[in-house]
Amino acid sequence: MSNVNAMTVDVEEYFQVEAFAKDIPISEWTGYESRLGLQMDKLLQTFADNNVKATFFTLGWIAQNHPDILKRIIAEGHEIASHGFMHQHLSKQNADVFFEDITKAKALIEDITGVEVKGYRAPCFSISADNDWAHDLIAKAGYQYSSSSYPINHDLYGVPNAPKDAYRLSNGLLEIPVTTAKFGNKIYPAGGGGYFRLLPFWLFNYLFNKGQTDRIANFYTHPWEFDPEQPKIESNFKSRFRHHVNQKTALQKLTKLCAKYEWTSMDKAYLSKEHPVLGDWQQVANGQFLTTAV
Repeated sequence: MSNVNAMTVDVEEYFQVEAFAKDIPISEWTGYESRLGLQMDKLLQTFADNNVKATFFTLGWIAQNHPDILKRIIAEGHEIASHGFMHQHLSKQNADVFFEDITKAKALIEDITGVEVKGYRAPCFSISADNDWAHDLIAKAGYQYSSSSYPINHDLYGVPNAPKDAYRLSNGLLEIPVTTAKFGNKIYPAGGGGYFRLLPFWLFNYLFNKGQTDRIANFYTHPWEFDPEQPKIESNFKSRFRHHVNQKTALQKLTKLCAKYEWTSMDKAYLSKEHPVLGDWQQVANGQFLTTAV
């Protein structure tokens, strides 16, 4: 029997993604058409039709501008979590700015929904292997878990030497990596995002099935991935391709994935389980942990 895996959604607008960060300054966000309501209708209906519960890592900016969406997420039995306030790559923040961002987002989301926010995900999985303060500040802000690492090589993110299974840091914070699959000595992405849209379903499913064989899988997506009618952003070819590839077929693929596996929220999938304590972030992110413990 397969595991009950974790379905997660990073709730952000199409004009807030990191791929377009150089093209759209924050000061221009309010000038773009919001598509979030339409996109969330599609996602929430798909989840309801397939008895899927999910965790929605939501921006504080979204909470401020679309509080009714957060209330609907809670009303439909999903977990609400934090994606920070302004979706800024950590390389653009110092420790003080980061701590203010994540505490402000947590407080606002809790105020709107009336429920505790237990989880946090860094924008674009952007906590690097040499960062020595982010996870301590996530714990200090009152979060119980983080899902901010993707142990692959990527031009925008990635900590390829970090553990592939959920683990606790020495500060007590639970870190839950996005799912990967191993073939020989190589690690392949198997946890969603652009790879899910890019690959044919049979191939992604093969990777995902291998990745979740001995662990609870952590899959992620975004509302904008299922909206081929969204406005096109003027940017370079790579960013435009990465953002728009196969959006027309993405919802059909997600429906298949929802039906094929059992899904629940992050808190229910991971928090009640035992996880090894592996050390400080810089140690584990650079592969300095006991491989027999993961």
